[in-house]
Amino acid sequence: MLEVRHVHTRYGKVDCLKGVGLSVGAGEIVALLGANGAGKTTVLKTLSGLVRPSAGEVLFEGRRIDGVSPEEVVRRGVAHVPEGRKVFQKLTVLENLELGAYLRRDGAGVRGDLEHVFALFPVLKQRLRQRAGTLSGGEQQMLAIGRALMSRPKVLLLDEPSLGLAPIVVSSIFRMIREINREGRTILLVEQNARMALSVAKRAYVLELGEIVLSGEAEAVRDSPEVQSAYLGGG
Repeated sequence: MLEVRHVHTRYGKVDCLKGVGLSVGAGEIVALLGANGAGKTTVLKTLSGLVRPSAGEVLFEGRRIDGVSPEEVVRRGVAHVPEGRKVFQKLTVLENLELGAYLRRDGAGVRGDLEHVFALFPVLKQRLRQRAGTLSGGEQQMLAIGRALMSRPKVLLLDEPSLGLAPIVVSSIFRMIREINREGRTILLVEQNARMALSVAKRAYVLELGEIVLSGEAEAVRDSPEVQSAYLGGG
């Protein structure tokens, strides 16, 4: 469904991605692991059109999306939940969710998807008229995911959904990630919590200094000595 071919991305004169290649099949959860500064967020920004690659190709359902606008990427079916949530702090929960559907014109479908988001995250319905900036970190993360779902995406790009959250909240967020995937959504998950990411992913890639250094089935990646040592606290 999503394919990255030999992508190079630069910030000024700095090469952030150096020939990255990865793929995400329909219905999969694929994890992208790596330390701070490895280039994980840059991969997602490149996929969603926020950053243009200097070389290589990004294909979604067989069509190139590198070079098209972020709006067009959303229109084609890719939604990005950014690192740090990035909810609209001064807008209400409902307004944030409605903005997730700004490209849609199917009113009945939007209302149905709104109810679906409330079924996934009941606390958002309780906070409907509350300003997003007053929510807890976990609630803001739920809102950011819900907002992305309102575009009715085929692929969800999740950037560090566990960042800064208490362990019990992280467990809840990951249960919802599993549920969203069971409903048919394909997910590319960037996550520093390698243990949690590998517990939900089918396959995984490890990124170091802008290059993929390891890939495979999630279980095999988890059991590799490199990942055990660097990310899972093994010897």
